[in-house]
Amino acid sequence: MTIKVDLRKKPYNLDEDAISWIEETIDSMTLEEKIGQLFVNMGSSRDKNYLSNMVNQYHIGAVRYNPGTADEVYDQNYILQTESKIPLLIAANTEAGGNGACTDGTEVGVEVKIGATNDAKYAYELGRVSGIEASAIGCNWSFAPIVDINRNWRNPIISSRSFGQNPDKVLELSLAYMKGIQESGILPAAKHFPGDGIDERDQHLSFSINSLGTEEWDNSFGKVYSGLIEAGLPSIMAGHIHMPAYSKHFNPDLKDEDLLPATLSKELITDLLRGKLGFNGLVVTDASHMLGMTGAMKRSELLPTSIAAGCDLFLFFNDPDEDFNYMMEGYRKGIISDDRLLDALKRILGLKAKLGLYKKAKEQILLPKQEALEKIGLIENKSIFKEVADQAITLVKDKQDIWPIVPEKYKRILLVDVHGVKGGFGEVVAGNRPQAIDLLKQILSAKGFEVEKYISPEEEFKGLSQEEKIKNIAGIYAAKRPIKNLTKKYDLIINIANVNPGTVQRIVWPASKGTPDIPFYIHEIPTIFVSVQCPFHLADVPQVKTYINTYDGKQETLEILVDKLMGLSEFKGVSPIDAYCGLKDTFI
Repeated sequence: MTIKVDLRKKPYNLDEDAISWIEETIDSMTLEEKIGQLFVNMGSSRDKNYLSNMVNQYHIGAVRYNPGTADEVYDQNYILQTESKIPLLIAANTEAGGNGACTDGTEVGVEVKIGATNDAKYAYELGRVSGIEASAIGCNWSFAPIVDINRNWRNPIISSRSFGQNPDKVLELSLAYMKGIQESGILPAAKHFPGDGIDERDQHLSFSINSLGTEEWDNSFGKVYSGLIEAGLPSIMAGHIHMPAYSKHFNPDLKDEDLLPATLSKELITDLLRGKLGFNGLVVTDASHMLGMTGAMKRSELLPTSIAAGCDLFLFFNDPDEDFNYMMEGYRKGIISDDRLLDALKRILGLKAKLGLYKKAKEQILLPKQEALEKIGLIENKSIFKEVADQAITLVKDKQDIWPIVPEKYKRILLVDVHGVKGGFGEVVAGNRPQAIDLLKQILSAKGFEVEKYISPEEEFKGLSQEEKIKNIAGIYAAKRPIKNLTKKYDLIINIANVNPGTVQRIVWPASKGTPDIPFYIHEIPTIFVSVQCPFHLADVPQVKTYINTYDGKQETLEILVDKLMGLSEFKGVSPIDAYCGLKDTFI
């Protein structure tokens, strides 16, 4: 059964002129053009020939591109819109600000940081700034806000990418974000239905499950999605997330081995999202290279199955020729019915009509370039980042009388880098960025402190043979240093954890026990533990008496942190997640 779209109702609210354009456009399309509209391409090049070939040979309906400067993205989007027969949906990932649309865009703050301000005004500002900058360079769609509910501190996907653990707060902030971004004509796509934050696996790498029962889901994730749908949410991204309770509710004969992620599940997309929740808008799949999807069935089957399940847009080609043919064969075999194909096309073109793209000449869809680029990085928008940081930095645990941190009391400070698993794409991307510990050293030094950065044995022994490394580490492990080596030399130790949220977001302690890498000295010398990314490190350092979450390690954030340490500003943040990780010993 296909639950058919009503283009006259929300989120489209189209008039007869717009509906006529949709119907006439569909009637004029070849089968190849109809199939092509189902794809969102991840652009691998900004070359004009590549872009022109993609829209003319594969007839794609939408794009989500690789990051680039505002100048580069504008030129790319201009080519795409002027070369495409049918206007395109062009998506950005504005999860933390306009920096998700272009690399020189304005960051406002990751969602958990926005949640820590405890003020919906900043969620609105996150959406507003994102919208201004994304729309300026030709985007009209965003894969945000993230409306997942963080109920599991081990979850690797939304560690810092969720507004929090309270459904009412997540809904409030998501609505504010949606309002802000739509003011600039950007259509939000809330993600990841039916909801991440319960499991502790990464659907990029494995299956993921939302294990809530139907009633508990209704009162949490269901409440969030129902509220957004009621407010006119135009699109939703389906996640590669299983939800057994509702799959079996709608299909009691389903066996565990037959359960599918939402991106492939008729029970979750058509029956739950479209049927029970009444969502009349567009559904796009999450990225199709993720194992949570590819592990479910052959690629030749999963492409058409996603559309048959109720998704309208398929996110990313693997190989354009191969995937296009898989989708075409799926239609010819009847996996995608004529009714379902027509309904998907109406929803896709419906969003394009909602944006008024059909009313504009191709060359006028984007702003004039100079006018567009002037909207990137406005001073008044950049200032919001500092305001958010001031409101968000959270003193989670405060169990020792150390305030304020001033040179008169704590002249000599040792900074200790605390890290997680090293390597991977995240570290490569971040490799050239200033590190939080180095920025903090500069800021504290400028305030009159004598600051030393701890050099770990790992760093000291670089260049040594493996045999020499083992010998030296063994020596450190066997011959501990006197405590007075720390207490006589330093007045304060600050641990800075800069661990990327991800599949392995836990702290990795070195083998050299007794060195300052591990805060064993909390009863010997005043110690502060600061996490600048993942907000859940108390699970690994329950012994520390002072624990702070800053949510990022940017220069401005750390400057504000130092002001708070020195008593020049109050700690104002309210943790939107359980930073104590549900563990009793973290409170002690």
